[in-house]
Amino acid sequence: MRAPPLTRSAAFYDVDGTLIKANIVHAFAWYAAHQPTLGGSLAKTLLTALSVPMFLAADKLSRKAFNELFYRYYKGMSEDRLVLLAEELFDDVIKPSIFPRARDLVEESKRAGCKQVILSGGLDFTVRPLARYLGIDVFLANRLEFSDGYATGRLHKPFIAGATKAEIMRDYAAANDIDLARSWAYSDSYSDYPMLAVVGRPTAVNPDFRLRNVARSYDWPVLDLR
Repeated sequence: MRAPPLTRSAAFYDVDGTLIKANIVHAFAWYAAHQPTLGGSLAKTLLTALSVPMFLAADKLSRKAFNELFYRYYKGMSEDRLVLLAEELFDDVIKPSIFPRARDLVEESKRAGCKQVILSGGLDFTVRPLARYLGIDVFLANRLEFSDGYATGRLHKPFIAGATKAEIMRDYAAANDIDLARSWAYSDSYSDYPMLAVVGRPTAVNPDFRLRNVARSYDWPVLDLR
């Protein structure tokens, strides 16, 4: 018997730089400044500032390598505290950085009948309030590994970054009867080219220089949500 045709479409959104101006470094810096003790806050904040050049170099090399390096800085942080403060982080950092037209983009694809999916290299507990605020039910994000209630500095697999986003989208589509050829994807970064290329309707949003050139080459739509 022939399998029924896929009829559902989805809209997949990158977060940092696409829907919001802030990024995972801003989130960590906020947590670093809100350690249980003043000394701990000062030490974490100083370490973050000194590490920025290394973060930039790792990000140019590989988004996956950047994530693996960056999330080591969460080692030793309390799971309860990270989750508890996520709402405050959203109010202080993430919500003010949402691009003015981001909600319009989400509402437009909702009206088109698309399943709404956030696909983020951020941490799940930091992405959850944003997804709720935008009315997006599904969010796929990185997950910190915890041992005895404290972060080990490692991520659970699969890592969500770069090319792995396309693999995760394929798996999600197969499990949820989503037709990727009829689906949309939105990102600002050339590192997300695989994510954009796997759908039939890719869109460059607030694109960096390399992605803007690719979008022009393939006649992809380019949006500015700022």
